[in-house]
Amino acid sequence: MRLEVDSAAVGYGARVVLAGVSFTLEPGEIGCLLGPSAAGKTTLLRAVAGFEPLLHGAIRGDATVLTGPGVRLPPERRNVGMVFQDHALLPHLDVLGNVRFGLFRQPRRDADARAREMLELVGLADAATRHPHELSGGQQQRVAVARALAARPRLVLLDEPFSSLDPELRERLALDVRAALKHEGVGALLVTHSQAEAFAMADRIGVVGLGRLQQWGRAYDLYHRPANRFVAGFVGEGVLLSGRADGDGRVMTPFGPVRPRDPAVGTGDEVDILLRPDDVIHDDDAPLQARIVARHFRGAEFLYTLELDDGQRVESLVPSHHDHAVGQRIGVRLDLEHVVVFAREGT
Repeated sequence: MRLEVDSAAVGYGARVVLAGVSFTLEPGEIGCLLGPSAAGKTTLLRAVAGFEPLLHGAIRGDATVLTGPGVRLPPERRNVGMVFQDHALLPHLDVLGNVRFGLFRQPRRDADARAREMLELVGLADAATRHPHELSGGQQQRVAVARALAARPRLVLLDEPFSSLDPELRERLALDVRAALKHEGVGALLVTHSQAEAFAMADRIGVVGLGRLQQWGRAYDLYHRPANRFVAGFVGEGVLLSGRADGDGRVMTPFGPVRPRDPAVGTGDEVDILLRPDDVIHDDDAPLQARIVARHFRGAEFLYTLELDDGQRVESLVPSHHDHAVGQRIGVRLDLEHVVVFAREGT
């Protein structure tokens, strides 16, 4: 299904929570609505499913209006699968029965074959006769995904599907679910507040916050080319370093001049430059020195917080065999492929 959300607004009663949302998800693509709690993500997802109305705008599937002015196609006529946060498995049915549940219109033999095929796809072929209470949380979620895929939907909607799982398991399961969706050629729309899940699973991510869709794009672009300060702060780690535009398309910083890709600032303007930890390189031969004020061991890397001579702080990811103590000074330089500059707030 090609999903089009056009100037959509959702809310609770007459109160608008999220407005002006427009994006397109191509057939077979996996999209994600990423943002903080109470931003309206789940309400929008439920509107796509047909469970909630829109206050404004329209939702189309393959150019057919699903929800719009005077139109609201019932959920059962949208051919959309749903995976809920709490799995919603039926405790009195075994795993095979749960996956087969939505195939009641098919002959039993065909339904069984399709259900077993989906269990094989999610790695639970040997769990067909077990009941939900005998499974781990991750296994239960795999059953829920298998059930959603069994009916061959045109689109699968996933509402915070991994939130009850341990962080490490979430990312691994997100990758497995992505593989299952891609195997079936089914597009999906995921709602989450975890960027690790979003990065692991989605082809396109929409950052939602402050009542609107802030940016829709690839994870790489959200991280390296954020559209505004909200996206820059919500996605990834990093700091904003003070600088000043020099009038020649450059911005002067403690590291020296940098040249923004789109220098929409005037001469003498005070600006902030987004620096990700992977932009700040530890280099013993660099002329600029910074003092380590904190360090966080991550196994393969240290995340160092560094203080420059002017008191500003930056972060740097450094291979963990460079084991430096707090208080030590190390050489640093910038390696910026994308220079993102924001006009200083309040100037």
